[in-house]
Amino acid sequence: MSLPEPAPESSPEPLVEGQPQLAEPAYDSHERWRFFRDVMVFQVKLVLGNIHNFVFVPVSLAAAAADVLFKHQRHGSRFYKVMEWARDAEHSIGVYSALDEDNAPRSYSVDAVIRRIEDVIVREYAKGGTAASVKAAVDRAFDAIQRESPGTPEDILKRAAEKLREKAKNRGRR
Repeated sequence: MSLPEPAPESSPEPLVEGQPQLAEPAYDSHERWRFFRDVMVFQVKLVLGNIHNFVFVPVSLAAAAADVLFKHQRHGSRFYKVMEWARDAEHSIGVYSALDEDNAPRSYSVDAVIRRIEDVIVREYAKGGTAASVKAAVDRAFDAIQRESPGTPEDILKRAAEKLREKAKNRGRR
């Protein structure tokens, strides 16, 4: 994320002969802002991870109970399918992705969404955009993300429920 350069700081103290000069660490405002960003993104991802766990604990238990109570082609297939969904969701959250050397996020991950929003904000800032124009650009980016998404959580759950109903009907016919 590209941020504006800091204002020049006051000139360093003049060199005095005979006094050892301490080397000051290199100042990089981009590094500081990258750190602040990583802290905030990490907090958001931790919250999302907790929501993920809150949702998948009962869902996985329900799937396991369904596997025990209702015969299916493979023992535990519902439970393992839920595990796959949970794993994919966890990879999309990518809690520790700031530690990865390869910063190429998956197309539907928290990092990808954040990167797209940051890019919009930086472009608007570079154009001299106002807060209103930045907000409008961010809104357009969110709209684009929503258009490209595989569907709302409700749609995904409806499709999953329909598939389960179809499988139940097919089993009932046997």
